[in-house]
Amino acid sequence: MTSFTVLTLPDHTQLPDSDGTFVKNLQEHPQSILITDSIKPVLDKLHPDGQYCIGQDSGIYWRLTDPPEKGAEAPDWFYVPNVPPTLNGKMRRSYVLWKEFIAPLIVIEFVSGDGTEERDKTPPSQGNDGKVGKFWVYEQAIRVPYYAIYEVTKAQVEVYHLLDTNYQLMTPNERGHYPIKPLGVELGIWQGLYQNADLPWLRWWDEEGNLLLTGEERADVEKQRADVEKQKREQLVEKLRSLSPEQLQALGIDLEMLE
Repeated sequence: MTSFTVLTLPDHTQLPDSDGTFVKNLQEHPQSILITDSIKPVLDKLHPDGQYCIGQDSGIYWRLTDPPEKGAEAPDWFYVPNVPPTLNGKMRRSYVLWKEFIAPLIVIEFVSGDGTEERDKTPPSQGNDGKVGKFWVYEQAIRVPYYAIYEVTKAQVEVYHLLDTNYQLMTPNERGHYPIKPLGVELGIWQGLYQNADLPWLRWWDEEGNLLLTGEERADVEKQRADVEKQKREQLVEKLRSLSPEQLQALGIDLEMLE
C-alpha cells in the first residue's frame, strides 16, 4: 500500500518579517499613511465583508530560498483584494503567496536612490548570488496587475499595467493621473502640505477627478461646512430680530424662538 507525505511549506509565522534594513527616508512612512488613509473608504465600499489586505513595507514571499529573505520582495505599499485582513486572529508578519494564492492588485515602490533598483529586470538566471530584479519579480513571478514607481525628488510617478505577459508603461489621462480601473480610482501627484511637509505627494483621486481625502481632511471639510451653516443661521436670526413683533407674528415666528 502506497503512503503519501504532505509537503509542508512555511507560513507567515515561520518566515522572517525583516531583512535587517530600515526605512530609507522620513517621508516614506507618512506617504504610506496618506495613501492608506485616503483610499480606505473606497476599499470598505468595495469589500463590505472587510476581506482585503494592505501591506506597508512588508514582505511578499514568492519563492523558497536559503536564506528565506532572498525569496521575498518588500514593496513600500501594496493592496490585495479578497483575502482576510488577519490570519487566525493575528496580523500577518508577511504575505506568503503559496499560502494565499491571490496576488496583490497593485504594488507601489517609493524611490530613495536613483530608481535603478525599482526598474531592475534581472531574471533569476542572470542574478548574482540569487538576486533577482524587483521589476522582474513583480512582472514575471508575482504578476502584479499594476506596478507604480514614485519618485518624490522628480515629482513623478510611473505606472505599469500588466498586459499579456509584460508590463506596459501607462499614459496619464488629461488630468495627469493613472486610472486604476478595478478600484475606480486614479493615481497621481499632488503638491501640498501634509504632516507639516510641503511636497509632491502621491495621492488618489476618484474617476471624476476629485481628490480622495484623508480622515483628518474630511473632518476639516465637515467643520468648515458646519461653521458656514452656523454663520448663516446667526445672520438670519439677526435679520429676524430687526423685525417688529407684528411682522414676526405675520411670519408665524415666536419671539422666544430667536432667543
